[in-house]
Amino acid sequence: MPTTTNSSHHPAPEAPPQDSSTFSSVRWAERIDDLRRNLNPSGSVGKYIADPELAGLAPGESAMERITDKIAALPADANYLSLEFFPPKTAMGFSNLRDRLDRMARALHPLFVNVTWGAGGSTATKSLELAEICQRELGLTTCLHLTCTNMSRQLIDKALEDAKALGIRNILALRGDPPRRSEYRSADEPELSDEEDEFVWAIDLVRYIKKTHGDYFCIGVAAYPEGHADESHPLGQSLEHDLPYLVEKVQAGADFIMTQLFFDIAAYDAFETRLRSHPSGAFKDIVILPGLMPIQSYQMIKRTTKLSHANMPDALMDRLDAVKGDDEKVKSVGVDILSELVDQIREIKSRTPGPKGFHFYTLNLEKSVSFILERTGLIPPSTPEPAFALPILPGPPAIQVNGSTPPQLVQDIGRRKSSIGSDPRNRIIVSGRPASHPDYEATALEASVPAEPVNTRANTLAISEGEGVLGREATWDDFPNGRWGDARSPAYGQIDGYGVSLHVTVSQALRLWGTPKTAEDINNIFIRHLKGELSAIPWSEEGFNAETDKIRQQLIRLNSKGWWSLASQPAVNGLRSSDPTFGWGPQNGFVFQKAFVEFFIPSADWKTLRAKLEQPGMHDSVCFFATNAAGDFISSDTVDPPSVDAQGKPLLREASTNAVTWGVFPGKEIVTPTIIEEVSFRAWSEEAFGIWGEWAKVYGKGSESEKLLEAVRSDAWLVNIIHHDFVEKDALWDFLLD
Repeated sequence: MPTTTNSSHHPAPEAPPQDSSTFSSVRWAERIDDLRRNLNPSGSVGKYIADPELAGLAPGESAMERITDKIAALPADANYLSLEFFPPKTAMGFSNLRDRLDRMARALHPLFVNVTWGAGGSTATKSLELAEICQRELGLTTCLHLTCTNMSRQLIDKALEDAKALGIRNILALRGDPPRRSEYRSADEPELSDEEDEFVWAIDLVRYIKKTHGDYFCIGVAAYPEGHADESHPLGQSLEHDLPYLVEKVQAGADFIMTQLFFDIAAYDAFETRLRSHPSGAFKDIVILPGLMPIQSYQMIKRTTKLSHANMPDALMDRLDAVKGDDEKVKSVGVDILSELVDQIREIKSRTPGPKGFHFYTLNLEKSVSFILERTGLIPPSTPEPAFALPILPGPPAIQVNGSTPPQLVQDIGRRKSSIGSDPRNRIIVSGRPASHPDYEATALEASVPAEPVNTRANTLAISEGEGVLGREATWDDFPNGRWGDARSPAYGQIDGYGVSLHVTVSQALRLWGTPKTAEDINNIFIRHLKGELSAIPWSEEGFNAETDKIRQQLIRLNSKGWWSLASQPAVNGLRSSDPTFGWGPQNGFVFQKAFVEFFIPSADWKTLRAKLEQPGMHDSVCFFATNAAGDFISSDTVDPPSVDAQGKPLLREASTNAVTWGVFPGKEIVTPTIIEEVSFRAWSEEAFGIWGEWAKVYGKGSESEKLLEAVRSDAWLVNIIHHDFVEKDALWDFLLD
């Protein structure tokens, strides 16, 4: 699908020079074995690194508690919050998320955090590594998600034992994707007899955990305020249909309920009222946590509500539609909307005695959720500030970020404003006039103000909200762009973090794509999608943007050759930001795009195309990245002979980073929301080839369709080609289609 996004991109902090999009399962297995050897008979780890204050705990209080025990210990009128994170796709994203978690723990004091789990265990190693960071390094009470469908019993047993070795005592038991058990059973695991249970529903996992681990784990289950729907449209959603199953999950041993995201407050009001008054009495006293998702961008929330079947009331959608071309305004309106939701939920929950909890799907970002929590007063009371200052210096209290100063949404009485004198730069002291450039100049009066400590909770919150130099560095990736963003961001990739998935049921897949038996059948699927005859392909469940019309015929010709396109965009040379098709960002700006296309290509055709790409002089016009399922990789950065130093030794070549969409706006730096570079391409390619395998699993083992799709996966190359000539709109297509 084409890419036109309306997000800003800020310079990233310095990141490690090496990156790998995968983590070593062998290294993780060795790590877990070490932890198990330290396990006490009670199941807790003998020694662990944890700072209880980070999680809002008193000195000596264990961070390895059951969630319901922590809630029960709160005052009856208390508010509390929890935050959800997913494992980043790259090692650099992991490193940056660790810093972000530390900062959010200090500033926001969540009661606990959730770590997601990929469908079929696809993110198992990464999820457990992230859970270890949260539980053992940062001392945050951690709840690990666990799906049960499409996972063997051995994998479930291992996940639970690994969680126990980490000291995790909380599990969110989920169903996951519709079951295709025969494809996921371990080779050495015997077939199940008719009498044995299979993991088909979340209740099966709840029962299994209770059976094998007793009360060691505090178990949460999911609920859907508007009803659950497996299909691609919400017509089958019904809370009344869901209720008997939710009753069974609670009666089987679930300790708390966490809801899917929602924006319809009337639906949530009806949901909680119905549960509390249910004749079974199952929900009378159980903890019900509403799930809330900050609005990070217009396209993102449209996609999320579609996938989750969450209704966005017209009144709220109208507010977002009014600002959809400017992501900064979308985020600001999103903070307003979520803050209003919190206040409305607080009123609903006041009818039931006990602490009031709120769960936030952070999407691995911190700025919006920090604003929401401060504005609504959900941040727990602070512990006493230390009487000393660490030798870390904050930035100025306000700074122009791309031409705009972050708004002061709420004046926190306890907040300390750092002074000019505390800025890490050596500033020029001017006299007789105001400082003309406050980043680098200061008046004598400003310079005389003593620095204040940055390690206070208030200052850490200010950094999470993007204030000052340190705040800008901390929230540099605050405008994510999915897989077209910066791979160093914790939020890089698809927003759900649940790993490779078709996002459709088996019956939907068969209805959409039939039973392909030849490459020509696959051609037709991609072409029908381009023509609007199919609503989705395995790699995209979304429709096309309006700009696709400009290159639709070229894409049809490309796909007719058996070169199956996943993403593309046309060239644009300086159109106004108000252009109805290509415009984005603030008013009175100009937008630009380089043409690019990403596609699968048979290996035989790739040899011919590669020879064309490697012709002399092509490097100045075209940049490309290419890889296959085996991990072989080549790019325009590796083709030309490297430069040499004075001694004739090859110089290390820096991998290219290609801004393919950018905008120029009054009073702002150049904004580059869409970039393509090696690390992100490699990370995405693993998922892209994995989807071939997921599609193949729709069909029976050994079937004609399964053999075809696996053969294509093994043979094809994934190629991304960018043409640098954005003035000549047909340059890329002339190159590919001649």
